[in-house]
Amino acid sequence: MINYTIYSNTKSTQWVTFVHGAGGSSAIWFKQIREFQKEYNVLLLDLRGHGNSNQQIKNAFKQKYTFSALAEDIIEVLDYLKIQKSHFVGISLGTILIRQLAEMHPERVQSMILGGAILKMNFRSQILMRLGNMFKYVLPYLVLYKFFAFVIMPNKNHKQSRLLFINEAKKLYQKEFIRWFKLTAEINPVLKWFRQVEMNIPTLYIMGEEDYMFLPSVRKVVESHYKSSSLVVIPNCGHVVNVEQPFTFNNKVIGFIKNQN
Repeated sequence: MINYTIYSNTKSTQWVTFVHGAGGSSAIWFKQIREFQKEYNVLLLDLRGHGNSNQQIKNAFKQKYTFSALAEDIIEVLDYLKIQKSHFVGISLGTILIRQLAEMHPERVQSMILGGAILKMNFRSQILMRLGNMFKYVLPYLVLYKFFAFVIMPNKNHKQSRLLFINEAKKLYQKEFIRWFKLTAEINPVLKWFRQVEMNIPTLYIMGEEDYMFLPSVRKVVESHYKSSSLVVIPNCGHVVNVEQPFTFNNKVIGFIKNQN
């Protein structure tokens, strides 16, 4: 089973589960834990090969990585902890896993909060993926990762997020990075389906105004999925909204979850 950490709140029966992105770990939520634990039980996860899930299960996941297999890793933890339902908060690639989980097990998802959501790979990100595929066996993955982090989070005020992700990525193995990178092969059809199909689950997209690669497609999807979805755009903020603007992020997300009760 993947590694998890619980922060309990004895006064609440509700759960909020946090899902990080590729190359990150549950450590990226350090600016959320205190505020969310005041209101809810908090579950932090380290995805396969990330954070504290990299050592004990190095050999456990020989099978191919797919979005549905990674979503089932999360369900396995919920089942083990006997959590019937949870609100899910994700960042970057974690938002794809939450949406995948909601497709497979909608009854387990009370609401979805998708920060720095990825709903479409634009031209620039398609080029990035092609470059990554060309060089993934040649270059050390950290060189690639630093390059990706810089393209996705280019501004001065994105520096903290960039460094945090690069430092977490250092804990990955090269083989692990390649396994995750191969997921990009199935990303386009999955995202196309997500853009087309509106789910009957309350969804908050929370995006940085400077998230140039991913914000335009989120705006379009929210317009067409208006029954279930809403969008908050945070000024002077890039892709990793929960790290760059934690105060605004926490306020908006907790306010949204309270409205679902």
